Amino acid sequence: MSEVFSVRIAGPAAEGIEDPDLARARAGDDAAFTRLVQPLRRELHAHCYRMLGSTHDADDALQDALLRAWRGLARFEGRSSLRSWLYTVSTRTCLDVVEARGRRALPVDLGPSSDRAMVGDTPLTDIAWLGPYSDAGLAHGPAGPDARYEQREAVELAFVAALQHLPGNQRAALLLFEVLGFSAAEIAAMMDTTTTSVNSALARARKVVAEKVPSATQQRTLREIGDARVREIVAGYSAALERGDTDALVALLTEDVTWSMPPLAHWYHGLEAVTDFAEQVPLTGCGSWRHVPISANGQPGVGCYLWNDDAGAYLGWSVNVLTLRGERIAEVTSFIGPGHFAPFGLPATLP
Repeated sequence: MSEVFSVRIAGPAAEGIEDPDLARARAGDDAAFTRLVQPLRRELHAHCYRMLGSTHDADDALQDALLRAWRGLARFEGRSSLRSWLYTVSTRTCLDVVEARGRRALPVDLGPSSDRAMVGDTPLTDIAWLGPYSDAGLAHGPAGPDARYEQREAVELAFVAALQHLPGNQRAALLLFEVLGFSAAEIAAMMDTTTTSVNSALARARKVVAEKVPSATQQRTLREIGDARVREIVAGYSAALERGDTDALVALLTEDVTWSMPPLAHWYHGLEAVTDFAEQVPLTGCGSWRHVPISANGQPGVGCYLWNDDAGAYLGWSVNVLTLRGERIAEVTSFIGPGHFAPFGLPATLP
C-alpha cells in the first residue's frame, strides 16, 4: 500500500474553483503545500495515533504520509476534498505500519493481575506498548457531521486500547466511519476494497469494541463531575503521593481499581492489591514526588517527577492517565519513561 493512488470519492466539489495554493503545490511549491496541509495536521496526527497507539509512531507515520502526498500530488484528481485524499494517504500509510509491526499492548493484555507488589519489576523491552496522547488542540464534538464519536472520546485509553485488538482493515474502517463520518462507499474507495467488505469489517469491529469499551465515556463522566471537581480529584491524588498518605489515596479509589505501569508487565486489580503496591512503591517516596496536571487521552492526568540526588532536581518519571468512575479513580495507567514528556509540553526536569 506504499504507493499513493488517485482516488475517486464522492464528496464536496470544489465548485469549479481550485485553491491557488493547490496549483502552486502541484507546480512544486513546497511552501504552498505546507499551507494547504497545516490546518489538517492536528486531526491527521490524531487519526494516526488512533490507528497506531503511539505518539511517536504517529509522528513518523504522518511525516511519511505527507511526504507521499507531496510526491503524489499530481495524481490528486480533485474529485474529492483534499482532506479526504489526505486521510486516504494517511490511512494507507498507517496500514503499512500495522502490517509490519502488529498491535500495541497494555500490561492487562499480557496476563493476570498480581496480588502483591512486585518491587524491582523489570521493564519488558520486547513488547510494543500502547502510549499516552496529548489531546491539546483537539476540538470537542465530532470531526464530521456523520461521526458518532467525539474527537476526545476517540483518543480515550479504553477506546484506543480496544482498537489495538482489531486487524488493520477493521481498525481503519471503524475510525473512518464512526470517528470521521465518512460513508462506507467513501471508505471502500479509500481502502481500495468493496462496500460489502467495509460493512463486514465495521460489523466485526463494533462487536469487539462494544465488549471492551465502557458504555459511559470519560467525556460524559467528566461533564457530569464538572471541571472544578475533576481538578480537586487530580490535586488530591498528587498530594497523597507527595505526602505518602495511604488513607488519602485510598479514599480516591474505587473498590475495583486497577494500576498498570507500561513497560512493566505486572499490574494490580482491586483495592487491596493496589494499596499494597502503592505502599511498597510510590508512597515510600514521600517528599520525592512532584506532579504537574495535564490532559491526556481526553482524560485527567499528571506528569510525575521523581527527585534525583545526582541531578539535584526532579526528573521526569511517568505520565499518569486517570480514568474516573463517578468521583473516584477506577484506573491509573502510569506510562513510565521521560520520552513521554515532550509531546505534552512538559519540561524534562523540575527544580
